[in-house]
Amino acid sequence: MSERPTVPRAGVVTLPARPENLPINPRETALIVVDMQNAYASPGGYLDLAGFDIAGAAAVIERIALAIAAARAAGVQVVFFQNGWDPDYVEAGGPGSPNWWKSNALKTMRDRPELERSLLAKGTWDYALVDRLKPQTGDIVIPKPRYSAFFNTALDSMLRARGVKTLTFCGIATNVCVESTLRDGYHLEYFGVLLEDATHQAGPAFLQAASVYNVENFFGWVSSTADFCGAIGQAPPE
Repeated sequence: MSERPTVPRAGVVTLPARPENLPINPRETALIVVDMQNAYASPGGYLDLAGFDIAGAAAVIERIALAIAAARAAGVQVVFFQNGWDPDYVEAGGPGSPNWWKSNALKTMRDRPELERSLLAKGTWDYALVDRLKPQTGDIVIPKPRYSAFFNTALDSMLRARGVKTLTFCGIATNVCVESTLRDGYHLEYFGVLLEDATHQAGPAFLQAASVYNVENFFGWVSSTADFCGAIGQAPPE
């Protein structure tokens, strides 16, 4: 397969991907871990309580753990995101915000008032990252109030300060927060890679397939956990 044209430079490895293989430098790459919180991935979390199928989340957590371990070893910056709001949900926007109308978490709490202040509220178990994926020294953790991790956060400046050019995505949910962030990154001139088997979509299978199609054909590249780990593991130490 053809590769993105690039000027050869030290530290560059080839990431097997679709629609073409992608040259990346691990030191100029970030692993973006999107919303791996109890709310989205654990029994008793928001998605589970709202009736969404989270059965596939456990396998995705294990693949993300592999990707994180490989990233840390190769010098890839790991960035965790946590979606949610303050305990009074002021950051959610209120009825004047489309987020108030479209957020399934907020709608669930309006339908079930006993859940208020327990879903995606900062400081709660629901908001916390799953135990299997805990940040370590050197990782970045950023809260986000909307689907895209670029909206009202310092992500762009943090990445540019570290010379990051390629963003590799894993997490939940593929067609919402993951795809929204990858799309925004595309418009900010980042090369976006979706790790297809390290993302989870609660809902019909066609939603996952649609996001993969959009990324592969319009917004970036699609790869796998094994290929990502294998490629960055080949980079010589600096």
